[in-house]
Amino acid sequence: LFAVLVALYEEPEKPDSALDFLKHHLGASAPENPELEALRLEVAEMKEKYEAVLEENKKLKTKVKVY
Repeated sequence: LFAVLVALYEEPEKPDSALDFLKHHLGASAPENPELEALRLEVAEMKEKYEAVLEENKKLKTKVKVY
């Protein structure tokens, strides 16, 4: 953090927002990696499939109890 604050102080053209400068240099606003987005989509799909399997499992358990 100290190094980023020193970099901000030494910046010849001061940014409009010091907070944005800090976020950028600390990695909080790093550009999204396409692989990360693909993995997020895959995780969302897997969660949906998981929920569907859980629902199917409930239905099958109730059918087994009937027999």
